[in-house]
Amino acid sequence: MAVHAHPDDESSKGAATTAKYVAEGVDVLVVTCTGGERGSVLNPKLDRPDVWANIADIRRAEMDAARAILGIEQAWLGFVDSGLPEGDPLPPLPEGCFALQDVEVAAGPLVRLMREFRPHVVTTYDEEGGYPHPDHIMCHKISVAAFDAAGDAARYPELGEPWQPLKLYYDIGFSKGKILALHEAILAGGAESSPYAEWLTRWDDRPDKGPRITTRVECAEYFPVRDDALRAHATQVDPDGFWFQVPMELQQRAWPTEDFQLVRSLVDSPLPESDLFAGVRETAHAR
Repeated sequence: MAVHAHPDDESSKGAATTAKYVAEGVDVLVVTCTGGERGSVLNPKLDRPDVWANIADIRRAEMDAARAILGIEQAWLGFVDSGLPEGDPLPPLPEGCFALQDVEVAAGPLVRLMREFRPHVVTTYDEEGGYPHPDHIMCHKISVAAFDAAGDAARYPELGEPWQPLKLYYDIGFSKGKILALHEAILAGGAESSPYAEWLTRWDDRPDKGPRITTRVECAEYFPVRDDALRAHATQVDPDGFWFQVPMELQQRAWPTEDFQLVRSLVDSPLPESDLFAGVRETAHAR
């Protein structure tokens, strides 16, 4: 089970890992907390009044397309996008939005899904949400709360038979090591500049999550599937933009993994790992 804040997050975070496990016969459920109703239109070709007027329906259709590409199951939690507040001081969040929900209450629908789908492994975002969007931070909060509550018969007794997932991971999309490896590979290939150069100049102003990586999943074969799924979210990504500037072969060679931090484990899985199901397969067969 991969828990994400908005439609498109499942395609930009851990998507190649998802595709790899689907290809191996693993059932994967993506949980999407909100509909992305207050998201931006990031593809300049679609920045039109008709798109803005129908953004909620369009983003659902984009999710349908990405779901088919990745081969996943997918469920909506039904919360309303909080938007990304901007300004100084920041404006208040919209009434009723996801980020303003009580965590104990908002975790309930996710507990129900965990008990119905019965995942062995759950992935989500870290305490900062991967980046500080209020919906990503709330996604982290309810994911951790639901992971801890799903197996407890005394909590949410009305939401089904208890089921305890065995491992919880945070997705680590970017680390300084990854950005540096891609940057250096681009320059080594003869390019005069790299789209990652500016990132590296700013890296000292942000924490490096590289040391937190415990698990590197080899999934370069599925990077094209990841990119196809991301392009399916046409309002959210410019097909001629930054994300698609680096040649696929170079990406696969310079950094062939997607990376995660193991934060909860009820099985014996010595670190570092190369598989989210390390220690789970034997335990699962015995359950």
